[in-house]
Amino acid sequence: MASRQTAKARAASRRQKDKWKTKRWYTIRAPRHPWNYKAIGETISETDKQVIGRIYELTQQEFDGDFTKMHVIVRFRVNDVVNSDALTEFIGHHHQNDHTRRQVRRFRGKVDDVVDVITSDGYLLRLKPLIITDRRVKTSIKEAIRSAVREVIIGFGAKSNFAAMQKAMMGTDLEKAIHEAAKSIYPIKSAVIRKSQLLQSGVDMIGGPTLDEIHSDEERSAAEIAARKAAAIAAAEEDEDSEDAEEAPAEEASTEEAPAEEAPAEEAPAEEAPAEEAPADAAYTSMKVAELKELLKAAGKPVSGKKADLIERLME
Repeated sequence: MASRQTAKARAASRRQKDKWKTKRWYTIRAPRHPWNYKAIGETISETDKQVIGRIYELTQQEFDGDFTKMHVIVRFRVNDVVNSDALTEFIGHHHQNDHTRRQVRRFRGKVDDVVDVITSDGYLLRLKPLIITDRRVKTSIKEAIRSAVREVIIGFGAKSNFAAMQKAMMGTDLEKAIHEAAKSIYPIKSAVIRKSQLLQSGVDMIGGPTLDEIHSDEERSAAEIAARKAAAIAAAEEDEDSEDAEEAPAEEASTEEAPAEEAPAEEAPAEEAPAEEAPADAAYTSMKVAELKELLKAAGKPVSGKKADLIERLME
């Protein structure tokens, strides 16, 4: 009985499919508005359902190329799948802890807060500002800075939609507004939004290009890049061919001029040959092996052997 079960188990294991072969790659894309479905990464999965809900993180430098934001981590969550595209929504960002620790020094003041903001299109965000003062400050001054910064953030969020808030948090608009409000109370060193978090989604924006338009743009740009590469390769090959063509006539001219200069030397011995053989022997000795072989070919004689043999054969 045990042997039969073992055989069945072996047969079942042989029938199992390789799960890796059933998986496929998905292109992770940023939200349509304001990032126009920008491709930010790839993920692999067996089914679309397994992709939905995944969180993808990358630095802001990788996202938009801003080197001053290389310490900022941007987070996206997949909420829909269309064919091989995983569409995401922005769920927040945060500064790396080591960068934040470097900002706080001895004899400086640290003012932080937690502010919940509702955008004009109904998104609920939680922002955590961080203000570093030039010197240590009293608690009363910290409270005054917190109140001023809170008013700025709530007012900014009430006038902006979720897309504008993303741009403001990842850019410098909101940080500049906080800096202006805080420095009127006390001199500050820096003012940033060190962390943001999406608590509740609101109305989806319908503006921006469609996925088909994005795909056509990507194909067009890829075709342009391929065309530029092909043109560069063709130009390089044409340059090489032209250089070879210029070198070839120069070599032919040099090979043709050499026998022309020594032609009188051949004619002179031929005229004086009946009188005496010494001048003819001297003329053949001054000639090159290739020229002697040409004379032998013209005379229908063998061209093998050393130079002395060739001269002797010509003198016969």
